[in-house]
Amino acid sequence: MRTLILTPLVVLTVIAIACSSDEADPTPAPSVLSEATAAPTPSPTPTASPSPTPIPPLTIDDVFPSRDAAGLSLDPDRLRTIVATGDVMPGRYTDVTIRNRGDDFLYPIEATKDLLAAADIAVINLEAPIVEGCPYHDSGFVFCGRPEFLDALVAAGIDVVGLENNHIGNYGPTGQTETREFLDAYGLGWADRRTPVIIDVGGVTFGFIAFNGVGEHIDRAEMARQIGLLAEEVDVAVAAFHWGAEYVSIPRVAGGIAPDDPVEIAHAAVDAGADLVIGHHPHWVQAVEFYDGVFIAYSHGNFIFDQMWSYETRVGVVGEYTFYDDELIGVEFIPVIIEDFAQPVVMTGDEAQAVLDGIRTASEELAAELSAP
Repeated sequence: MRTLILTPLVVLTVIAIACSSDEADPTPAPSVLSEATAAPTPSPTPTASPSPTPIPPLTIDDVFPSRDAAGLSLDPDRLRTIVATGDVMPGRYTDVTIRNRGDDFLYPIEATKDLLAAADIAVINLEAPIVEGCPYHDSGFVFCGRPEFLDALVAAGIDVVGLENNHIGNYGPTGQTETREFLDAYGLGWADRRTPVIIDVGGVTFGFIAFNGVGEHIDRAEMARQIGLLAEEVDVAVAAFHWGAEYVSIPRVAGGIAPDDPVEIAHAAVDAGADLVIGHHPHWVQAVEFYDGVFIAYSHGNFIFDQMWSYETRVGVVGEYTFYDDELIGVEFIPVIIEDFAQPVVMTGDEAQAVLDGIRTASEELAAELSAP
């Protein structure tokens, strides 16, 4: 769970305060050399400790199955985890289900809240505005969620809410403003294409920024600029994207709907300084890729959504990303399946393995495409 959220302005302010305090203090800090000179007590020659085991770079084989870090001689105090889910849509029949259960707003997160809350940082994409008086709607493509739905996000320990997608504007600029105000009131950090969230976890700073490529082109130059600015401020820069064709397992362009190639955009994000790229919108889990050593998850599928009409749209994965200081050393996908239009439940056994096998197969197909002459 989050320990601290900092905006860039706050980061700069903290740095400025620290610097001004140093200048105002007339007493110089003692150096190690002066301390050693003042107390020349002989001490035994220390015994050299063995170097920690070098951490091999991640490969697809370390994701499927996920790497066992037990033999890496890691300091547990230097481990940090991010979890990212598939799409979260609090409207339409998800909201109807909540209403039918006596306004049980915690029902959608009941089976997975402990999994999410156990991470240092939990990230979602919010696929609808949160507005006061959100009406009953059981069909159509104009979504909204009621403010009390945010109780579920708080209960699950969500720290970062992405606001870049093709439905966040369903209630216009007023609805978007209202959404941000409600998120602020609930203490939930939100990110869009111009507003990153920066979180300090034990002295390591993680920055999150989001972009939408559905219903519009992503401005590549501005995207690169924003990611570059964020990367300068943080130890780990995470870029989230809403992109690509729906209902496919390999990232594709959707002509006239999602006009950018997710692979080209992801690679450009890495070139700009992103240390992790996570995607959503296709409503299916999709291939993953390492590009220039950086991990890209093209789609986590659905998480809280009412698309019960097919098996693939009911399935998603929670991505657990483990960092050792600022280095990604582990990726694990936990498959979930949506029940009752609203509640994701962790899958187990052969069913879960089949989801992971499907992601690996799609990843190998994508790799073959990208390596073809």
